[in-house]
Amino acid sequence: MRTEKLLAAIAVPVVLAVSAAHAAQPAYPEKPIRLIIGSAPGSGPDIIARLVADRLYGTWGQRIVVDSRPGVAGIISAELALRANPDGYTWMMLTSQLFVATSVYPDLKFNLDKEFASISLIGTVPFVQMVNPQVPAKSIPELIALAKKSPGKLRYGSAGAGASEHLSGVMFTRLTGTDMLHVPYKGIPQAIVDTLANEVQLTYAVYPAARPHVESGRLRALGVTTPKRSSALPNVPAISEVVPGYAMFGWYSLVAPVGTPNAVLAKVSAEVVKASREPAFGEKLKVVGIDIVAGGREELDAFRRGERKRITELVKASGVDLK
Repeated sequence: MRTEKLLAAIAVPVVLAVSAAHAAQPAYPEKPIRLIIGSAPGSGPDIIARLVADRLYGTWGQRIVVDSRPGVAGIISAELALRANPDGYTWMMLTSQLFVATSVYPDLKFNLDKEFASISLIGTVPFVQMVNPQVPAKSIPELIALAKKSPGKLRYGSAGAGASEHLSGVMFTRLTGTDMLHVPYKGIPQAIVDTLANEVQLTYAVYPAARPHVESGRLRALGVTTPKRSSALPNVPAISEVVPGYAMFGWYSLVAPVGTPNAVLAKVSAEVVKASREPAFGEKLKVVGIDIVAGGREELDAFRRGERKRITELVKASGVDLK
């Protein structure tokens, strides 16, 4: 009896101490979160980031502030994210663009594979090959013929040297034996604006950024870069139908600087995966051409390993080299 009373006397303070400790821990998130993207406003990552931010605000009641830091194919955004306190209030949208850049640019100040912890893989998306309507090419074979007729005359814009759009263009010219002039911009919206003005004749942009210009007819979609046609553009052929072996696609994921508490990473991951699987939110993603993956932390870890191998091989085969 004495023993039971003694244990009870010990247990009560312990339970109270544990309860107090839990009560002392602030609920996450308790303040706005910064989501850094390496692309300009109006780009695919910007569109997807704002959809995610709005959805999470509805759950948590805290703002996710989309911080656009374009430049050097996303490298600036990574450097900025790594300077932040890894407390869970700074995230970064990791895309195929930055993966390409870190396979091309020399002497980086960070290791993308080791210094960012995975949160969630949202989905994949095709790039769209678009031309100004004044370009007398209404199909991929006609574009190839036009480029061969006037070597170096056609110009294509990208989000910067070493960006995914640049690699898409390099792959196209190499596999078709054509010569086109690459014009790098600070972000894909600027490349699109100059394509609309016919300052450059074509560009490659992820579907969310390409969609309004294709639907309005201001730009003509000739092909998509994915191995198969996109459900968002069923009447637009895959470039691989004309150019065997051609394949490129974009993707969207969330990461945070290493050192961010695991409990925070797990909570954010679970909520993003849950949201991506919801019919209403999933439909918003599908409307902008996203093939939903809704992968958690482990799935994104595995995907990043596979993408590093694939992108490294693509860059090597394409001959893109900024060293």
